[in-house]
Amino acid sequence: MPEQLTAQCTLGDHALEIRSKNAGPFWMTLEAFMKDDAGYQLAADLINEATIAALYAVPVETVLIFRIAALNVVKISFPRPVAQGSLRDRDIHGGQHHVPLASLAVGDHGSASEQSDSET
Repeated sequence: MPEQLTAQCTLGDHALEIRSKNAGPFWMTLEAFMKDDAGYQLAADLINEATIAALYAVPVETVLIFRIAALNVVKISFPRPVAQGSLRDRDIHGGQHHVPLASLAVGDHGSASEQSDSET
């Protein structure tokens, strides 16, 4: 019999919306709009510089995180790997970069690299 797959709860499951966009030609911004205070607290605890650095392969010291409790929003900015519109830019509007953050498992509060290590 094949193994049954169990659905793991993700950050996206607790959010109204998680989106990404350009913040100029050299920076990317991600925003996690959470449904309520509990979701915001979960996101505020889960999202840190090390996690974002691991998810997006950027230096940890370049990651900026803004937690806005009054709006239940966590905003993240980091330099784009390539300039917007350059030859190697695969997402000129930056609209597809939200997927790794939205897919982040909420049960694992370590960094993405620690999560990968624990799975092996």
